[in-house]
Amino acid sequence: MSDEIKQETMARALAMPRGLFVYMLLYGGMTVLAGVLAFKQVQLPPTDLAVEAGIFAFLLLVVISSTVAQLYGQKTATRIVWWGFVPLGISSLLMWFVLGLPASTEMLEFRPDDLAAFEQVHRSTWRVWLAGPAAYLVSLLLNVWIFSKLRGGNDGGTISLMVRGAIASALSQAIDSVIFITLAFYGQFEITNLLIGQVVAKVVLSLVLVPFLITLGVKLAQWLDGAETEEAE
Repeated sequence: MSDEIKQETMARALAMPRGLFVYMLLYGGMTVLAGVLAFKQVQLPPTDLAVEAGIFAFLLLVVISSTVAQLYGQKTATRIVWWGFVPLGISSLLMWFVLGLPASTEMLEFRPDDLAAFEQVHRSTWRVWLAGPAAYLVSLLLNVWIFSKLRGGNDGGTISLMVRGAIASALSQAIDSVIFITLAFYGQFEITNLLIGQVVAKVVLSLVLVPFLITLGVKLAQWLDGAETEEAE
């Protein structure tokens, strides 16, 4: 392979790093999944506190956005947060379209309970689908901003990375919980236990788990980018 062709190949590869490409795919999937999972509230034994299950997908969004900010810059991470509205919006429109289509005769005759369950769950999540984008935008942009502002240098060490990830995630996730739970469920049932459980769970997970996941995410992206460069050579 000539030097000119090799340089052109490497330039194309580096135009979109493989790590960034993979995380963009994961990010889009998690924005959709978070809204679907949010309909179920999970108990936190032995207390009466609970969390909505979308927390697990949302924490991955925090990890991905922080990883992207660390490796590819705050502007890139902010763009991904904004573009996350695209899969979220398309999935909402697609759900609305599917719910409006008539069910098959086979399903109406032999599986009416499945049909009723599907429609009951997804037709009643309109507040979840509306609350999700509001909480998503505020908290993820806040997470990226705090994470980037706390960065001490151009290449902070692992300790710095983990501390920044914990602080940014804990603050942004506490705010996300208040916005989402209030908009999605206020007036439907008593939300105190869910709200407290959500804030506590997200803050604890942000302090205990998220820093290690961000560190792992950074190493994975660096490995993916390194492997891509080696293939280009």
